[in-house]
Amino acid sequence: MRDTEGTERVRHPMDSFGQPGRDRRQLLTKALWIGIWLVFLASPVQDLIGTERSGAATALGCVGLTAFVLCYLSLVFRYTARVLDWRVVRVTGGALLALAVLLSFAFGTAWLGLFVYVAVSAGAVLPLRQSAWVIPAVTGVMIAIGLRTDSVEDLLGSLAVLTLLVGFAMTGVRELVRTTIQLRQARATVAQLAANEERLRLARDLHDLLGHSLSLITLKSELAGRMLPAHPDKAAQQVADIEQVSRQALVDVREAVSGYRRRTLAGELAGARTALTAAGVEADVPLEAPAVLPADEGETALAWALREAVTNVVRHSGARRCTVAFTARHTLDGPVIELSVEDDGRGGSAAPGNGLTGLTERVEAVGGVLDVGPGARRGFRLTARVPLDRGEAPASGASALGSSA
Repeated sequence: MRDTEGTERVRHPMDSFGQPGRDRRQLLTKALWIGIWLVFLASPVQDLIGTERSGAATALGCVGLTAFVLCYLSLVFRYTARVLDWRVVRVTGGALLALAVLLSFAFGTAWLGLFVYVAVSAGAVLPLRQSAWVIPAVTGVMIAIGLRTDSVEDLLGSLAVLTLLVGFAMTGVRELVRTTIQLRQARATVAQLAANEERLRLARDLHDLLGHSLSLITLKSELAGRMLPAHPDKAAQQVADIEQVSRQALVDVREAVSGYRRRTLAGELAGARTALTAAGVEADVPLEAPAVLPADEGETALAWALREAVTNVVRHSGARRCTVAFTARHTLDGPVIELSVEDDGRGGSAAPGNGLTGLTERVEAVGGVLDVGPGARRGFRLTARVPLDRGEAPASGASALGSSA
């Protein structure tokens, strides 16, 4: 297991949809998506290869088809998430439609599949109100060109219905992409607001802690300075008071900082759900921390154990599902609360790395026990048990705590 410090943000595949690829993984994902949709080019390519035409006609067909594909890709894979320049979109979309009309009219009905790409581009880029009439209009143009050789029944039974369905399906994908991006931006905004609120709370608490103490120190220092020539005994008393106030202020600051740095189960549970969901792992995580918790040191140890386990599930397990559970138990050594984190990934043995060693030390420092090993069926399981105060023991037996999401 690795240490959790410096954890990288997990990128969701939806974050990069409709935007230029930033790394090899994103480029591969986009290439696979392109390959699926390029299946409708099979008929035009087969027509170019198998039909006897002059060299000039074949060359023009290849150039036109290449230009058509480039226009399509530039629209779908650059402007799905957000449109920055509508002029470029209109020009590129017009060129795409013009190329589909010219190529289908010049080379025959085998090229009518190009209108599917025009409908997909309209559904992926245009607003819903515009795409609602552009897609049927594109389908109508395709039918008008296809009537030269095919009947209306044949066109409606094949490409026309497909063009409509795929075009409007792409509007749903477009709305999903944009809604997902807006949701992630909203989450980032909420996180920023929470950080700002925490800074304000820190400033307010430090002011409340140190404002009075520093004012008192300043006042007593002035008094000591005035008393020093004529009344050294009274000045010494003021200096002693200054020392006492300073020591108390230092204690207060240390307690406040320790409270800010302490990790809580509630915060780590929220972070675990976010991290697992962002990584595409189904998160079976309690919505709230257990009602019965150990002392502050024990809760901090459990919080670190949860953070470390979830981080390794995201980074190394390749799991589809991760389950987090809390159970209160009676043991021979007294009542304990047990945290278990289990995934259905690759599993394997846990190497004694810095993360596992440090986590074991944290748990043992509060009188707990850390166990790691294979899960019940497959995958990996981490279990941390921390003692409860006897006054906080559960009423009977072993009871599950918290409700899963």
